[in-house]
Amino acid sequence: MQKRIRWIGFVILMANSFYVNAQYALQDSTSKRFFVGSTFFVLGNFAETNRPDFVQVNSGYRITEKDVVSLELKTWKYAWSLGIPYGASYEAPEEKFPGYIREYGFALVYQRFWWKGLYSGIHVMNAWQRFVDENNQKIDKGFQIFNTYRLGYHIKLFKNRFFIEPSIAITHRLFHTEMPEGFRQQDDKWSKFFYGEPGLHFGFNF
Repeated sequence: MQKRIRWIGFVILMANSFYVNAQYALQDSTSKRFFVGSTFFVLGNFAETNRPDFVQVNSGYRITEKDVVSLELKTWKYAWSLGIPYGASYEAPEEKFPGYIREYGFALVYQRFWWKGLYSGIHVMNAWQRFVDENNQKIDKGFQIFNTYRLGYHIKLFKNRFFIEPSIAITHRLFHTEMPEGFRQQDDKWSKFFYGEPGLHFGFNF
């Protein structure tokens, strides 16, 4: 369900990308250098199964017309390894953890704009983990560094007050502490990389 919601939103908004504009002009003091936002991944909270209970808030600053930095605060939970590719094994019952992982963290983000709205970005997330068993009891804690390498397009809306950013990404679990045994057995089957993760951020400029 989550995958379907993300792909539908991604395809629809990419199809409407005729709203695209050039980069922001930041030469004068009235320019909108700051923004706040989130991601449409929050729609996954309406899923009937594997609901992520996802929350994310972004706050950013446009250093130049081409260089943007931001901070993402987020929390979510998941019950399958993040390395499982789309396909038959994705959210398959036999691949499920013996419980779920709840994460709280923040990501430092840098975006570089190359041509009009086309950008690449890196998100470096520090995440504190709680491992919860099937009886909803906390059994362990952990930490991971979770990177996202993103390619996307920035689309301005409503006289540059709002924007959306459809994107595609590679995620990389650069480091994590040792998992409890049942979780580790399921996670060790899969890569630390995930290819083709769709993204759809949105925000308000001020």
